[in-house]
Amino acid sequence: MAQFKRLNHTMALSAQITVTDVEEAARDGFRHIINNRPDGEESGQPKGRTIEAAAKAAGLGYTAIPVKPGGLDESALVAMTEALQQAEGPILAYCRTGTRSAFLWALSTAALGESEPDVIFAEAANAGYDLTPIMPMVDNLAKTHK
Repeated sequence: MAQFKRLNHTMALSAQITVTDVEEAARDGFRHIINNRPDGEESGQPKGRTIEAAAKAAGLGYTAIPVKPGGLDESALVAMTEALQQAEGPILAYCRTGTRSAFLWALSTAALGESEPDVIFAEAANAGYDLTPIMPMVDNLAKTHK
């Protein structure tokens, strides 16, 4: 069973989830799932369409924004930002380890101007995610969108 790591009251991250985890997420009050993991990244991982079907069966929204390791780009950032704006929360995002989801959440949150960089870094760190590799980008996005 995956561990849902809360960033704040509206957002949590996880490593790869299963159908059982989707059901648990619904019981825990999540309203939307964001999948940041491409199909076929690892042998045996559940396909996105399987997680999507489980989400819909549980009454949850679902958005797929697959990002390959090292493949974070502007289109993924735009898609994540739109998903965070449009999804009914609380939201659970996942990838293989949760790190890509953490990076996308941090960059999108900065781009939306919803939190100061120090708050973003602290929330991620409290959940066990190190944003050091993207700190300059978070800072720049926050300055641009003030």
